[in-house]
Amino acid sequence: MELITLAPEHELSFLHFYQDFEKFDPENAGYYAQGTENFAEYVKQLSDEAQGINLREDYVPCTHLWLIDDGVLLGAIRIRHHIENEFLSLEGGHIGYDIAPSARNQGHGKRMLTLALPVAKALGIEKALVTADEDNLASRSVIEKNGGKFEKVIRGKVFPEPIARYWIECTD
Repeated sequence: MELITLAPEHELSFLHFYQDFEKFDPENAGYYAQGTENFAEYVKQLSDEAQGINLREDYVPCTHLWLIDDGVLLGAIRIRHHIENEFLSLEGGHIGYDIAPSARNQGHGKRMLTLALPVAKALGIEKALVTADEDNLASRSVIEKNGGKFEKVIRGKVFPEPIARYWIECTD
């Protein structure tokens, strides 16, 4: 099990990942739909975003990594290089992640975040803000098992649900 950046050879695995969301978590499938339309373009966009190239308005450089095991994509994690805008500093945080619906509750979220923290450190992030919906106990557990220190629950401007904010020391 390792974190990878998407490459053309991962297209079929990505499509299975997307279909899993489409079938079992359609509310969040849209985040990955662009990859089904033109995978090569999607991979390039993610690479550009990591380098700060062609960023959309209010976006910051962001490294996208994927948890893979034996050719199966189990999750995606995004490490924002900084959180110097209102949304990210309040609601979005440095790190956001998703586990494929059929791979949830198997420890993959904890493993993926553990693997991502040294990457965040290498990007210059000493202490990462990681958020979760207040009622998302599974995500909160992932954060806490990775050393997340609870700060407070807030109401954001973009997402209507209460959001739990945590800080995690990034380690090598």
